[in-house]
Amino acid sequence: MSRGATPSWIVAAAQAAPVFLDQTATLEKACEWIVDAGAAGARLVVFPAAFIPAYPAWLVHAPAADAALRRELRAMLMAQSVRVPSAVTRRLGRMARRARTYVIIGVSEREGDAADAPLYHTLLTFDTQGELLGAHRQGLLAPWEAALWQPGTGDTLPVFDTPLGKLAGLPGEERYRPSARQALYAWGVQLFAVAGWAGDDLWLASLRYIAREGATVVLGCSMPLRRADIPARYASGPAPEAADEWLSAGDSVIVGPDGGLLAGPLRAQEGLLLAEIDLPHSHTVPRPPERSAQADVHLEVSEGTRSRFTAAGGDGRVVSQTRGL
Repeated sequence: MSRGATPSWIVAAAQAAPVFLDQTATLEKACEWIVDAGAAGARLVVFPAAFIPAYPAWLVHAPAADAALRRELRAMLMAQSVRVPSAVTRRLGRMARRARTYVIIGVSEREGDAADAPLYHTLLTFDTQGELLGAHRQGLLAPWEAALWQPGTGDTLPVFDTPLGKLAGLPGEERYRPSARQALYAWGVQLFAVAGWAGDDLWLASLRYIAREGATVVLGCSMPLRRADIPARYASGPAPEAADEWLSAGDSVIVGPDGGLLAGPLRAQEGLLLAEIDLPHSHTVPRPPERSAQADVHLEVSEGTRSRFTAAGGDGRVVSQTRGL
């Protein structure tokens, strides 16, 4: 970094596939990737939606699956979901501290021990000291998600002041909720994480739109999921019959506040996608203040001038790393 330059940071999207509905094995994989991200110099690493223990993709890819199989898969998801806090969250915190990086990761959260305990799609945020800063439960669910998860409320929607800038994140379909986005913009979010599960053209377009709308860096991390990632015993059920072995090709991406790509998309492979960003105090993509009156978010956006910033785009150095499957 040259004299007089603004601080720069390396941020990362961990495009990895979970170990299907195996909390312990997927936790170990997440810990390895956190350490790898830290070794690569990343000060923030974002994981896909419901990474632990796995996103319930069978609800999308297996409309004709038999009811008994779906009940079995739901029971597996219930058994492998994460309690917050728990030994799982403490382990993730220790890895964040070891790697000296902020970590944002999606989990299927189980509230309580009852057989019919509610499940939530929750985005966890850890700081560099390993503290769990927040657990945001997804409020806007896709129809297939609502078959498994309960909707959360807006009172868990956070923006965290960090040395990197103001940090926030939304899981999955909640990126389409205008009131949630506008609240984060009004609070001055500078690093906006989106944890997804299936990358496609619409996914990429939505992330670029959010970056431009909010004048914010967006880290969109999606899941590269192959047919082979689902155990063979479910091949006749949740695995699709399509010739393409990729259920989701990933398409993780890091987007600058002008909507331009800083890194990615990373497609049809696991890999650690990195970009170096600058966060000066000046802003070149201003946004007017907006107000949200939606009660389901439990927020009111204050009027007034919001400070914005720019990130290194065409002039910034962008690095990316991938590792083979």
